Amino acid sequence: MYRLICKDGNAKRGELITVHGCVQTPLFMNVGTAAAIKGAVSTKDLQEIGTQVELSNTYHLHVRPGDQVIKKLGGLHKFMVWDRPILTDSGGFQVFSLAGLRKIKEEGVYFQSHVDGRKIFMGPEESMQIQSNLASTIAMALDECPPHPATREYMENSVARTSRWLVRCKKEMQRLNSLEDTINPKQMLFGINQGGTFADIRIEHAKQISDLDLDGYALGGLAVGETHEAMYEIIEKTVPYLPLEKPTYLMGVGTPENILEAVERGVDFFDCVYPARNGRHGHAYTNGGKMNLLNAKYELDDRPIEEGCQCPVCQTYSRAYIRHLLKAKEMLGLRLLVTHNLYFYNKMMEEIRGAIETKTYALYKKKKLEGFRQHLEE
Repeated sequence: MYRLICKDGNAKRGELITVHGCVQTPLFMNVGTAAAIKGAVSTKDLQEIGTQVELSNTYHLHVRPGDQVIKKLGGLHKFMVWDRPILTDSGGFQVFSLAGLRKIKEEGVYFQSHVDGRKIFMGPEESMQIQSNLASTIAMALDECPPHPATREYMENSVARTSRWLVRCKKEMQRLNSLEDTINPKQMLFGINQGGTFADIRIEHAKQISDLDLDGYALGGLAVGETHEAMYEIIEKTVPYLPLEKPTYLMGVGTPENILEAVERGVDFFDCVYPARNGRHGHAYTNGGKMNLLNAKYELDDRPIEEGCQCPVCQTYSRAYIRHLLKAKEMLGLRLLVTHNLYFYNKMMEEIRGAIETKTYALYKKKKLEGFRQHLEE
């Protein structure tokens, strides 16, 4: 159940009560594709840095180790040793990114595993069954992720299929949640809005899926090649047609700047691989912008990544040491940077929630963006 606590303009401050605990929004979901954060960050680490929701990938876990294996081991929470909410995406994005390996039909998608080439079929019912086996807190409906750019005709047909699949997803989830051997009979379902950069298609689709009274709604198919301005415009035009009293999730987005802009437009759920991916490449997020710790100027720098940061990394290690680890190709260097970056994102979301509560979000956003544009004083 979602409760809207307050608003500041269109920015929403809420909470989602789930079978695995209550989470505060806006929030950032840390991406653990194969039931682990890339960068050797443990679930204990995630708890320490304020992670509220962990996100895992249906397709990847279905391929390896297999959702039936995870069900036999008690579900994803027990498998990962994580007692807070988990969101599983439907596998749709991964399936449709395998352009040369898949064929879309009305019943679902036929494709080949990227791991061993075996043939797999996934339709709405199969996606729900896999996610039920994983026993995540929130399951995402299977949608078609259309390419960018796409013609209006293609987009209309694609969105219509996504709508039909969503009805099937809801029906199958209701069936699965009623079975005696279902690990999580209170699994939630989020539907996905599609339509590319065609605002009218997006709006009409938002109206259609809102009528299904789902647990939450996501905007999919953005940050796939369109400009940031185009993305913000679509968010601004579409969100008013999604239920205010339900979570609004912008999938796969994004940078701290993207998040600040989307919160202002009514989005309150986010996920992105950036903090972990950039950390693994030597980049650290700070309030003064992004740093590349591989730069030679940090060789003798004994300061933390960001002075004043309360993350366990900044409380302990220096820029010079982390740079050394990166240059020596020691895994600890990647782990420390990923941990710091995830903490930075989670801390920013905490600040955002506070700013909305005190009706100072516009000022907070302005100052935050100004800080990101600064050059760090070295």
